[in-house]
Amino acid sequence: MTKLTAEQKVQRAHVQLMKNPKYCLYSGVFMVGDVEIKDDVPTACTNGRDVMYGRAFIDKLSETNVKGVILHENLHKAFRHTTMWKHLYDKHAQMANMACDFVINQMIVDSDPIGQEVALPKDGLLDPKYRGWDSQQVFNDLMNQAKQGSVHVKTVGDQTGKDIPVEQGDKEYVLGEGGEPMDQHDWEGAKEMGKEEKEKLAKDIDQALRQGSILAGKMKGNVPREVVDALEAKVDWREAMREFVTSFCMDKDESTWRRPSRRWIDQDVYMPSLIGESVGRIMVAIDMSGSIGQAEIGQFLGEVRKICETVRPDGIDLVYWDTDVCQHEKYDQDQLDNLLSSTKPKGGGGTDPQCVVDYIKAHKLKPECAVVLTDGYVGSWGKGWECPTLWGITSRGIKSEVGKSVEIY
Repeated sequence: MTKLTAEQKVQRAHVQLMKNPKYCLYSGVFMVGDVEIKDDVPTACTNGRDVMYGRAFIDKLSETNVKGVILHENLHKAFRHTTMWKHLYDKHAQMANMACDFVINQMIVDSDPIGQEVALPKDGLLDPKYRGWDSQQVFNDLMNQAKQGSVHVKTVGDQTGKDIPVEQGDKEYVLGEGGEPMDQHDWEGAKEMGKEEKEKLAKDIDQALRQGSILAGKMKGNVPREVVDALEAKVDWREAMREFVTSFCMDKDESTWRRPSRRWIDQDVYMPSLIGESVGRIMVAIDMSGSIGQAEIGQFLGEVRKICETVRPDGIDLVYWDTDVCQHEKYDQDQLDNLLSSTKPKGGGGTDPQCVVDYIKAHKLKPECAVVLTDGYVGSWGKGWECPTLWGITSRGIKSEVGKSVEIY
């Protein structure tokens, strides 16, 4: 039998996966972006749209391993890892790579536990402990282990695992030898995509999975829970936040003819003037303990400021918190334009929203409503919230137990 080239092995694997009821779900995802075989790629790599496979790497893999690697790269694409979890990469590149791989490798192994049709290479990261976790949860666990001086890592070929020593470097933890993902993740390539490119990619992936789920249904295949979650109807968090704030803080001004508007008097035109009561202040509380970065904070506060142009509150009480309120900044109505340029985020400890409730009571603040930005990894949601509260949560699948919640995506 003639030996297949790397190109032929990849093409053959794509066709076999698309015909398989277990994996036809990802048929459309395979078609998104370009696929290349390159001599200078050590293993495999994706920027979330395009995939590159190393020729020497593919040449040495069995047919089942090739299919496993292709599934691996396309699950990175399906879950938009290089854009969704960029903030984890910024915090610690290697552990972000590991976290993403642990999640999708477990999905691949669960789809074919004995590796009859699809199998991962032996150095693929795999730990059943992380079954059902998302990348943020795995990343948090790895970082917590790193604080203790080592990270325990298991692979497909070594389910006993080993402890990799960790040292504190100047800017981040430095892992010893081991724990490297079997592929490369092109985070920087994903970052170079423009806004329109990213939006188109997100729509293409979403459409591909929706069409794939229909095909899987016809072929009597299963759609993993993780994919079902990814395809749930999304609510635009900006719209949800705007609706929430305006419903509680819309200006109570009313028109009256008892006092004509002075603006039109000199033109002999009589128009009603506005009377009303102040709508008070809005509390904005930002969790500084988790994965929320400057980009998310800036986008969030920018939207808050826009909303304030409509509801016209007396001002904003902006607090940054972890297990305590670390910073309280007060902005009156005429200072809101300077909010983004003047704010100074502080914090970085644990996570306890109760500190915000206690702070509001201790300082006798009476906000019309509270808007809280958090990653959602909290022990409890706090007791005693006396004002309407909206939680903007940056992690998927988490809902608050008090107030309302919306996913920030």
